Amino acid sequence: MSGERASLELLGISKAFGSVHALRGADFSLVPGKVHALLGENGAGKSTLLHIACGMIPPDAGVIRVRNAETVIRSPRAARALGIGMVHQHFTSIGALTVRENIALSVGRTDRVVDGRTEADLPRRLMAGLPEAARVESLSVVLRQRLEIAKALATGASILLLDEPSAVLAPSEVDELLILVREFVDAGGAAALITHKLREVFMAADRVTVLRHGVVTFSGAVAGQTEETLALAMIGEGVERGHDGERQAAPIPSESAPVVARFGDVPLKAGELVGIAAIEGNGQQELLRRIARGDGALGSVALVPEDRTTEGLIPDLSITENLVLGLDEDPQWARGRRLDWARARSRTGELIEAFRIRAESPDAPVRSLSGGNQQKVVLARALERRPAILIAENPTRGLDIRATAFVHAQLRAAAAAGVLVLVYSTDLDEVLDLGRRVLVVHAGRVAEAPRGAGRRLVGDMLLGIVRGATKVEP
Repeated sequence: MSGERASLELLGISKAFGSVHALRGADFSLVPGKVHALLGENGAGKSTLLHIACGMIPPDAGVIRVRNAETVIRSPRAARALGIGMVHQHFTSIGALTVRENIALSVGRTDRVVDGRTEADLPRRLMAGLPEAARVESLSVVLRQRLEIAKALATGASILLLDEPSAVLAPSEVDELLILVREFVDAGGAAALITHKLREVFMAADRVTVLRHGVVTFSGAVAGQTEETLALAMIGEGVERGHDGERQAAPIPSESAPVVARFGDVPLKAGELVGIAAIEGNGQQELLRRIARGDGALGSVALVPEDRTTEGLIPDLSITENLVLGLDEDPQWARGRRLDWARARSRTGELIEAFRIRAESPDAPVRSLSGGNQQKVVLARALERRPAILIAENPTRGLDIRATAFVHAQLRAAAAAGVLVLVYSTDLDEVLDLGRRVLVVHAGRVAEAPRGAGRRLVGDMLLGIVRGATKVEP
């Protein structure tokens, strides 16, 4: 980057959490007018690096420079004063407050929000459909993500740090987000973008840095790179994108398999792996949660919720304590009516190994894990219940290539063992890859896609243009 004046420089950054070294002398720089993508497997140190940049955690070693001036960023407030805005992987808005109140809280002064507009002149496309008088708890996941970006921009940030901002968005919404980021840097801003989706790197980024186990393995221009070269830098070995050698064909249930649930009026059998495709807000989650409550379901139901931090886990509790939730009567975890904590920790250690969870010990707090490893904890607990029905909402949100392949393998194995597995994902490719059957929800109505249907047909069905399928009222 010779000749380019950096907006933000992180030089020789190291950080350890106990015996786990999250960063080992990492360098990362942002310059005005450029989007710099940050890639790496779960636990590679990506979020830790940006959390250091926004003042959430201090580095153990290294130097931070903002506009060529060396500084120490001791808090998020100090970062905002330097023009650094952060969009976190997990939502930070207060559910009981309105959209407008959350933006005002982020800005720090309510008098900077007048008649629903801020001094930051938020882009119209960002605020479209974002009801400023509505309580955040009533918003869809997509609108909550939009609010997180609005809060960062409302502070007048010239440096924007985005941690997996597209993880919960539909394809068209991802495109809109990347256009927004591009407009931000074209106006003179500098942006860092953490993503696991290589397509987004080539769509939006000018430069890319790859971390592996806290060490920078590549940093340079996106031009001249391919998905294969970046995947190799991330993983360190030749792994075909989309699986890691464990991939299996979706299981075929026997003709005599019993019907154990209905999605709308569509019967679903034990041993099926069914993909659910829908654009946010079309009623798919209400239908899935109805099954999760046991309405019309035959047998026990386990849920992998979309938002692991608010519904799936209690971050301040240990891995063992989170895993034991709902398993307090299981003989592997309890003796009679009392939890056997020694047995629980032992079983947690087995699950940590089986699910490849990177953690210091079974007693490590869940908040110390990367997002991908937190998701593995949620999945491990769901499968440990040995359910008849498993519902997974966006199960690979925020996961890297290898972790995504592992989760897919676990879902296929569960179906092969006779579990009805329902997978809802905003990633249409994931739905088509996993589901032998694909059900599409539009405006609260369910339609089954023809076997072998591709992206175009299913995409039309998502928009309500149904071809070759019968609508079924829920």
